Amino acid sequence: MAENFLSAHPDQKESGVFCTHCVDSPVPAVRSCLHCEVSLCDKHLRVHKTSPEHVLCDPTLSMESRKCSIHNKMLEYYCTEDGACVCVSCSLAGEHRGHQVEMLEDASGKKKETLRNVLQKLLTKREETEERVQSLQEHSWKVEEEAAGDTERVTALFEDLRRRLEDLEKRVLEEISGRAERVFISILDFTRDLEIKKEELSRKMCHIEELCNVTDPLTVLQESDTGDLCDTEDGDNEDRERHEELLHDGGGLGVVGVLHTGLSDIITKVNVYFPIRESSDILMDVNTAGNELQISEHRKTASRSYIDQNHPEKPERSQDCPQVLSSQSFSSGRHYWDVDVGGSDEWVVGMCYPSIERRGRKSEIGKNKKSWGLDRSGNQYFVIHDSKDIPLPTNLSSNRVRIDLDYEAGRISFYDLCVPIRHLNTFTTTFTEPLHAVFNVLKGCIKICEERSENAQSLVTSQEWVMGMDH
Repeated sequence: MAENFLSAHPDQKESGVFCTHCVDSPVPAVRSCLHCEVSLCDKHLRVHKTSPEHVLCDPTLSMESRKCSIHNKMLEYYCTEDGACVCVSCSLAGEHRGHQVEMLEDASGKKKETLRNVLQKLLTKREETEERVQSLQEHSWKVEEEAAGDTERVTALFEDLRRRLEDLEKRVLEEISGRAERVFISILDFTRDLEIKKEELSRKMCHIEELCNVTDPLTVLQESDTGDLCDTEDGDNEDRERHEELLHDGGGLGVVGVLHTGLSDIITKVNVYFPIRESSDILMDVNTAGNELQISEHRKTASRSYIDQNHPEKPERSQDCPQVLSSQSFSSGRHYWDVDVGGSDEWVVGMCYPSIERRGRKSEIGKNKKSWGLDRSGNQYFVIHDSKDIPLPTNLSSNRVRIDLDYEAGRISFYDLCVPIRHLNTFTTTFTEPLHAVFNVLKGCIKICEERSENAQSLVTSQEWVMGMDH
């Protein structure tokens, strides 16, 4: 490729130097004679002297630059020790005496070979740069396309949400108004009944007062309805219950029910526009666990053990590091899972191909081209791939990390599950094999979090908010 590049840039025939002897009309020179200090065209070159002292070179206007400034002789050699062009006198008796020298042609050939190698590296870097530029352009187009689609869906979503919220608001306000009206009517009816009872009680009180003022004992004792005048207990109990019921009936539970049902329906409808993924149910494959790892019975927790676990010999088992792969693999789609790393301060989590080495340092997460990881070592955090560590600018602020895979897009992303969730890094490539989750525990333990859908979390959050209105 470098040769092709060089051949695409041949020496120019016309150097801007003209033949010294062609005085009538300028003719481009093809060679210059350093001895005569003249430039020659093809015609005059054929008749020029060919003795050794007549050294010819490419056409040049600067003859002095081709001669030794000390001995005024032609520069014929190259001193490899001092990196300088020298004449024969410099090499035999001058300051370069005894130094390793080469003919200019030989030294030039070696330098050209070095330059060709440099050029090849530069060409390779340029191709890599062009590929990166192309990749970024394609990603930019994809992001633009996704943004346009997301914008369209978000616009439609919020139009739908506004309509649904307006409908829900109308239903809730109608429920509030209707409930208040029903309570008001009940209060009005009960107040009317109480007023009637109040009048009846006042009548009885007047009658009793009149009896109390009667002086004739016989008249008092012969009053036939004195027992009925005192019989008010049953009515009092009924009125008391009805009174308490009306005092505590504000209609709040009815409003909560309408709100909760309506909000739950709205959250469900959001999935039509932006489907909410559920976390993948990841289990650790005991057959891949290193002998320094203890895997829990439910296959969700890996603990570093300093006692050899003596796991059965398996070709897929990690032999030289406390590492374990997931039993599930992914060759398509989008998936995520969360890992609780609070029980360790030295761990690596990520993804790998099933063909990852099982022995030696190259078997560790991120120490090869077949795995991608998020690494914690003490108080330092890195993302790692192909033995290249990239330190994170800030440390995790929670004990949970999320690994998110988009197989078709070629993306593995890591997130800190703080509030709000924080993106840590994304690796982008083209996957050539299925991918396994992989866990490396150097101290303590780490645990795959139990599956819980984001949709369920949203419903719980909305329910808690709505129920809080009743307190």
